[in-house]
Amino acid sequence: MPELAEVEFYRRKWNAGCGAVVTNVHLHGEKRIFRGVEPGTLVKAITGAKLVSSAAHGKQMAFRFTRGVWLGIHLGMTGELLVEAADFTPRKHDHLVLFQRKQALVFSDPRQFGRVLFFQGSGEPDWWRDLPPQILSREFSLRWMAERLARHRKLPLKAALLDQSTFAGIGNWMADEILWQARFHPRTTAGALDKDELKNLWQTTRSVTRKAVSSVAKPSASSEFSDPPKGFLFHVRWRRGGKCPRDGGPLRHETIGGRTTAYCPKCQGA
Repeated sequence: MPELAEVEFYRRKWNAGCGAVVTNVHLHGEKRIFRGVEPGTLVKAITGAKLVSSAAHGKQMAFRFTRGVWLGIHLGMTGELLVEAADFTPRKHDHLVLFQRKQALVFSDPRQFGRVLFFQGSGEPDWWRDLPPQILSREFSLRWMAERLARHRKLPLKAALLDQSTFAGIGNWMADEILWQARFHPRTTAGALDKDELKNLWQTTRSVTRKAVSSVAKPSASSEFSDPPKGFLFHVRWRRGGKCPRDGGPLRHETIGGRTTAYCPKCQGA
């Protein structure tokens, strides 16, 4: 499932359409990614509107148009945003296509775990306004994070990092990366951290996020996003016989927080 760095990559792709008017809309309105959305209303509102800006927040994106129109995109497990030629012919899994004079903005999702959200009016929609603080924002403070973790003291850190109501956009590989770089065992409970350890977790979370976005979401001639920086656990975490980049010890894999977890028992504790 795309995490915040990959989501930012896809957001930047659709920015190719900023400043251009949507001339036509193609969609599969009966698909579940449009649950809660009236397809006819969406088509009427966006056709003739200009894409003016976009933003990413955790695993969600918002594209803002004239006429007070907001389009929210959640990629789910297999979704991706593409930019195709203006004469593009939609395929089976291209569930939403916004045609513009010079290009077509495509949301493709084979397994349909993604979602399209729609809003038209003044102000921000609640599905955007009510999201938790972004990890790189001032609002995501050490104090705020510590207070959130204090509510789930018995939760393993791996599961805590996957909680989207606190760590918006952090998924499986980023959670493993944060814990490895901070040297925490993934089964360590949130309530077991002292003041200095909480600060370490907070700083490492922000550092990994910043570096991941800078590397993964950078512009590329390819349609695929780039890999995280060299030296990250990411590059060896699923490799057969993978060794810890820090101490050379063998990695271990367990299911923690409902997800397969990679860690180094030597430098993260047995």
